[in-house]
Amino acid sequence: MQDDRRRFLGLLLGGAATSALAAAPTPRQTAGPFYPRSLPLDADNDLVSVSGRGGLADGAHCNVFGQVLDTAGKPLADTRVEIWQCDARGKYHHPEDPNPVIPDENFQGFGSTVTDADGRYRFRTIKPVPYPGRTPHIHFRVVTPAGELTTQLYVRGHDGNARDGLFRRLGDRQERVLADFVAASDDSAKLEARFDIVFG
Repeated sequence: MQDDRRRFLGLLLGGAATSALAAAPTPRQTAGPFYPRSLPLDADNDLVSVSGRGGLADGAHCNVFGQVLDTAGKPLADTRVEIWQCDARGKYHHPEDPNPVIPDENFQGFGSTVTDADGRYRFRTIKPVPYPGRTPHIHFRVVTPAGELTTQLYVRGHDGNARDGLFRRLGDRQERVLADFVAASDDSAKLEARFDIVFG
């Protein structure tokens, strides 16, 4: 497990290729009801391995990475990026989640990181799964000196997208929140997905 974590963290040094000029801003979406009331003690960018526990999270492990840019295409360095999502059983680690399943205690549920000089971020998490009433998604929150942006990442091609009210409401902006989950380029995860965020 430690070797996996070292390989994953080492990917930050290589990072993702720099984006071309930015397009329109990433659409703003709701944070939903399950943003943590109090942040977990382990709130790093590796959500599949919880400090003090020996196991790894259920689900398809994936690296989610990208850049945070402004509307002119300039990378935003030293920017806080947070994600939160339900575990592979469809359960948020939040006391008000009504789903009766037992939560996966090996899944962190929430993570945070800070972008590097090129605006790059990276998380190791699980491929999002549906839960009652929603298509698979990962919540993102970006905090900059100019303000905050909360949005959601969706799985391109998932059947549930067409039935999801929040996704459908985006209309012609849907493309800006979709990501392809493909085979990972290294052995730190099974899958990977790139998701660039344009703050504006």
